Order: sequence, then structure tokens, then C-alpha cells
Amino acid sequence: MKPSPFEYVRPGNLEEALAVLARDPDDSKILAGGQSLVPMMNFRLARPARLVDINRVPGLSGIQEAGGRVVVSTLTRHLALQETDLPGALGHLLRRAASHVGHLPIRTRGTFGGSLAHCDAASEWCLVARLLDAEMTVRSQARGTRTIAAADFFQAVFTTAMEPDEILVSVSLPALGEGYTAGIAEFARRAGDFAIVAATAAVRVEDGSVTDARVCLGGVAEVPFRSAAAERTLLGQPWSPELVTAAAEAAATEADPPSDAHGDAAYRRDLVRALLPRALGRPATGAAR
Repeated sequence: MKPSPFEYVRPGNLEEALAVLARDPDDSKILAGGQSLVPMMNFRLARPARLVDINRVPGLSGIQEAGGRVVVSTLTRHLALQETDLPGALGHLLRRAASHVGHLPIRTRGTFGGSLAHCDAASEWCLVARLLDAEMTVRSQARGTRTIAAADFFQAVFTTAMEPDEILVSVSLPALGEGYTAGIAEFARRAGDFAIVAATAAVRVEDGSVTDARVCLGGVAEVPFRSAAAERTLLGQPWSPELVTAAAEAAATEADPPSDAHGDAAYRRDLVRALLPRALGRPATGAAR
């Protein structure tokens, strides 16, 4: 199918983009990578009257380190994150997450910010953002700049806390320091598909015990799901494969996943049990099936 007729606007700077969006926010859509929006338009699931192409807007791409945080601008391509030379656990997590995004042509064109704004609960970047309590910086002509915590940003399937006249300009992540281990594991029917279930985790181990624990799951709820039960299981305990397996069991028990054509709730819980240890680089012990 072909998309409905639309007006195409290519602003030269962010202020111009915001001005165009402000004139008719409800019938305008931002075009970044277009890897989700364009297929939806072709199937007429989305019918914007206007596309605002921000690909030529300067200053919206790149990865910066400052003050113990890493800021990823919205137009940063998936491939740039897959090839980043950021050190430590965060660099490892970003490279691994990017490697799971679609296929090479999608990673070449698709954008970090576009994926977050699209808000698919199985999206790798949505999981990473929620896992690390990312801070989303958005801009509008009417309200200026504001920051939204990841816990508030993801509200429902394809729904974020952004207003229609706002543009996501950057995302700030903590630069995970010494002692952290972080990773992601997922299961999909075919390579490049969205995951049926995905697991992300980051833990800090000091003197053999876990002093910080973060676990986030995709494919088990409408939005990325932080497992408080898994985090409680890990925190303060001696680091071991058995502990990770116990955390995976806690996460699987706490989650209330949907049943659909790709798998029922029990199947998704079993995937959580298998994937969370892999995300942390630990083989599942006998408790995980």
C-alpha cells in the first residue's frame, strides 16, 4: 500500500522544526530514521498530514560524556551505538543492545531517539532507558526544555509522556562505573524481529556482594517492566550463578505477561528464567527451565 497524501517539511534548525510542529502538532509527525513510522504510513495505520524531517537539523546527533553521565542525542543511529568505543559496562550494554536492533540497513538508518519516541515495549532502547533510569530531554516552542524521567516517559503501547508539539532531543544515561556488569538477552522467532521476551540487567559487585541491582524486562507488559522482586533478590547478596538464577525466578514470578499468538504467559515466564542469567553473563542453574 501507499501512504495517504502528506506535506513534507525539512527544517534547517531545531527552532524552525519546533515552529513548524507548533502550528499543527496533532496532524504532524517527526521523521527521524523512519524505520517504524514509514511502514505504519504505508499500511495507513498512521496518516499524518505533515512530516517534519529533522535529519538535517544540526546538533541532534552524537554521544557525549560529561559529569559521570553519557548523553545520546536523538538522531544517533543504531549503528553508531553498536560501534561506540565507550568503555566499561555501559559501552558493553549499548553495543550489545544495538546488535539486536533489526538488520544492518535498519541499524544504519534508524535512530536512538526515534525508537524511544515510538515506545514499543520490546524495543531494546526502551528497555535500556528504563533499566538505567534515563533522563529524556524534550523541547517545544511553547514550553521550552523539560526533562522527563524514564519511569514517567513510557506510559502505554506506543504512548509516551511527550506532548504532540515536543521533540525528544537527547537522553542522559549514567556512566556505569567500576564493578558493574550489564547486558541484554532476548528471544525472537527470527533474527531481526522484535523480541518475544527480552531481559536487561545491570549489577554492581563490591567485595563479592551486590551493591546495586537493576532488572528490566520487555515483552511481559505494555511498557518496559522493572522487576522490583528480582532487584530485591540480588541486592546485598554474594554474587553467584545461583543468585542470578534466583533473581530470574523472582522476576518470572512477579511478571504478569500477556498471552498471544507468539506465546502464552507461562512460555514468556520461562523465557524470563532463561534470559535474565544470559543478560548477566551467567549460565542458568537447575532452577531455571
